[in-house]
This record gives sequence, C-alpha cells and structure tokens, in this order.
Amino acid sequence: MKRFCQVCTLGLLILLPLSSQASRQITDQIGRQVTIPDHVDRIVVLQHQTLNLLVQMNATDKIVGLMANWKQQLGDSYARLAPELRQKATLGDLTHVDPEKLVALHPQVVFVTNYAPHEMIDSITALGIPVVAISLRHDQPGEKAKMNPTLDDEEMAYDKGLREGITLIGEIVNKPAEAKALIEATDQGRKIVSDRLKDIPAEKRIRAYMANPELTTYGSGKYTGLMMLHAGAVNVAAATVQGFKTVSMEQVIAWDPQVIFVQNRYPSVVNEINSSPQWQAIDAVKNHRVWLMPDYAKAWGYPMPEAMGIGEVWMAKKLYPQKFQDVDMNQLANRWYQRFYRTTYQGPE
Repeated sequence: MKRFCQVCTLGLLILLPLSSQASRQITDQIGRQVTIPDHVDRIVVLQHQTLNLLVQMNATDKIVGLMANWKQQLGDSYARLAPELRQKATLGDLTHVDPEKLVALHPQVVFVTNYAPHEMIDSITALGIPVVAISLRHDQPGEKAKMNPTLDDEEMAYDKGLREGITLIGEIVNKPAEAKALIEATDQGRKIVSDRLKDIPAEKRIRAYMANPELTTYGSGKYTGLMMLHAGAVNVAAATVQGFKTVSMEQVIAWDPQVIFVQNRYPSVVNEINSSPQWQAIDAVKNHRVWLMPDYAKAWGYPMPEAMGIGEVWMAKKLYPQKFQDVDMNQLANRWYQRFYRTTYQGPE
C-alpha cells in the first residue's frame, strides 16, 4: 500500500501542473480520445518506430525517457544518428513500464505501440499522464490494437497509416512542418520505383524471403511484404504465414527463395545462413543472393519513411539493377540523412 500511495502522490504532482495548461484533444491510432497540452516539451517514448520518427523530426530535445532496449530495436549503429539518446533515461519496453520511474520523469505524453497491453495503458492513464498509441497502420475496427492484424487492403492500410501516424506525432510534438517534409520525401522516393517497375507482371516477380534471427520472418499483414511488392518481388512467406512468426527450416527449403534479405540490425544472420549446411540447397544461397540491407532500408513489421522513400529504391535496384543504373544509392541516402538525421550517411550501399 505504501508503494502504491507513493506512485499516486507522484502522479498528482504531474497532474496538477498539467491541469493549469491549455489543452487539446487528439485521436490516437487505436481510436482513443486523448487530451494533451497545447505545447508538449516532455515525452517518454516506448516504441522504437515512434522514436525513429521523432529523431527525423528533430524532436529529441523533447524526449525525457525512452525504452530500455532501444539500441537492440534500432541497431547498434543508430546511436551515431542521435548521440543525445545515450544521455536519456531508459525505462520499460513495448509491453511494460515501471510506473515510479515514469512518474519521476514528469512526461506530458507517453508514446506506446498499438499492441501495448490494455493494463499498461490504463495504469499510465491512471497516473494522469496522456498515453498515445501509434500503429502506422490504418486499420478496420477490431484490428487496431493487434500486433498481427488481418488487413483487407495492405497497400491502403500502410500507406494511409504511415501518413496519419507521422502527421499525428508531428502535431503532438508541435513539429507539423517536419512531419509534412517526411511524407513528401517518402512520396518522391516511391515514385522512382513505381515508374520503373510498373510493367513487371506478377509471374515474373522474384521470390524473396526476409530472414530474421532464429527462423523468424514476416508474413502477410506486415509492411515487409509490401516493401518487397513495391520493389518488384513477392514475399514467399505471405501465402501461409500471418504476421511475425517462427517458421521451420523445412518450410524455407520448400519456399526456395531466389533472394534472401536480412535487416541491418541482424548482421550475424547473414553469416549463419551462408555457413550453415542446411541453407546450402536454397536458390538464394547457391547463387550468392543473401543480402544485408542498409540501415535505411528498415524492413520492419511497420513502415518507416526512409524505408519507403529510399529503402524500396535500394531493394528494387538489387533485384533489377539494369533498370536503376543511373541511380546512385549513396547519393540518395546521403541527401536523406543530411536532411532528416542532420549527418552524412556512412554505411555501405
């Protein structure tokens, strides 16, 4: 009881100053009505996708706390893009948070993932702290809070959802111009790909597989398959796997993908695939088409603007190099990094 009262008291300390501020109401991406201050200067971020978007909106000065495993979620090299994150308080993750640590940071808004447990959202809200759930998807009723949703139209869900999510985050942290710039840059990059690959028929698309650690992969209902589709490939897992799941080696062998992609945050997976005897019969391995993706090609379950804006260009060029001979990926990436990360791009093409 004593601990609970301490948390409640701390919660009141946060609630009281907020009550004297001008406020506004927003709707988050799982349909919740949330009242937030007009000017938000102290936020806690418990979702790595939102954290990445805030970095690109140049809003890290507003972050007072972030998820403890942000380096694991974003990759070891991410700290170079926003070194100030190393100095921020860390607490919680996608599905839980320590209420005492949270209250001690006096946040005005806490960002969580759309599938954060209801108990987690309710416990934070009970402390008088506004909670905003972000999915970067435009979902049908009943699917909004799911990690692995059923999507009638994946293209619409992620295209519209990304725009809505970026706009909402920009509105909350008072960075609408930066949010708009991210959306416009995303559209410009995607047009490069769509203009050049529009004539590739479905039966000619390259069979691709996304290899994550411990035989996990992305099936239907995730942005990864959409990224492959935009780049002229087909996700071999999409027909039988929904969401993010573990599959068997026998299943991967049966799919026999022509290309295997590995996210930048999991570089050891490339070596595991190339050196493991059980992978050697697969077409992609035999033909040396196991590719580690650059850090901007974030083939996550949820989309990121740089993944759509330049990552899809990279993937399409790897798959159809003859159609993109004039495209300098390092130049494109450097332009993006200078504009949104305020640094130069230093990774491989």
